[in-house]
Amino acid sequence: MNVIVNVSDQSNEIADAVHEEKEDEDLGAGDQGIMFGYATDESDPETLHPLTHLYANQLAQKLHDLRHSGEIPWLRPDCKTQITMEYKKEGSNYTPIRVHNVVISTQHSPEAEDIENVIKEKVINEVIPSKFLVDTEYFINPSKSFLIGGPEADAGLTGRKIIVDTYGGWAPHGGGAFSGKDASKVDRSAAYYARYAAKSLVHAGLCHRVLIQLSYAIGVAHPLSVHVDSYGTVKEGYTDTDLARILNENFDFRPFSIIKELDLKRPIFRHTSSYGHFGRADKEFTWEKPKELKY
Repeated sequence: MNVIVNVSDQSNEIADAVHEEKEDEDLGAGDQGIMFGYATDESDPETLHPLTHLYANQLAQKLHDLRHSGEIPWLRPDCKTQITMEYKKEGSNYTPIRVHNVVISTQHSPEAEDIENVIKEKVINEVIPSKFLVDTEYFINPSKSFLIGGPEADAGLTGRKIIVDTYGGWAPHGGGAFSGKDASKVDRSAAYYARYAAKSLVHAGLCHRVLIQLSYAIGVAHPLSVHVDSYGTVKEGYTDTDLARILNENFDFRPFSIIKELDLKRPIFRHTSSYGHFGRADKEFTWEKPKELKY
């Protein structure tokens, strides 16, 4: 097999617009686009993340751990997880009631036996609290045999799993993937900062759940818009306009400031390649540590 390396410089026009002959704090956005951040108090105060996505990531992590420990010797690396929950609408907020169904597809060796019961006992029951496992449907390896996995079975492509990387469908997505991009690309850094801001609002008790939308133009440092939607869950006495004002008083949405505040020049992005970018307690994930707001 021959590997051809052909790397060229970025267009001078782009470089001039974004960073050439500019002060650090005036670093412009690397492209135009919109980015979203979301947070909800349906989970614990530390994660503030949708339970469906949180549990799906934790199931995948559990499969990984059991494979590496040898406790389930027939597990193989390829797997997918999916959670559907039933919610009760209370005013403008949603309260999780039960897990309606769990889908797990996991690669296995030919020697695997009793796959469904083993996965239920050692994976699902260990991750999802029993109070949510009421009349739950289970779809474990619904395609039956799963011996061949990874790129041998189905070709992948970087940047295709953007909903898995974020909120599992609970929030819109601007379309720009995170993978393969450094922090100067607002597709990644501004999405992290939007999550940071959203989590800070919920952590402060200013709303039960919130969506933040940012928009940028290439070469322009300041965002074109900062939009807040609390889905009607804003704290009494406040409005979404007030929340937007609080954000602008507490956060600097310029790319240089985002990179500096979240310390995004560290080599940490490898840790984001699996189990999601949000809703995690990893110490490297600075955007997951809410800021104490002044308002």
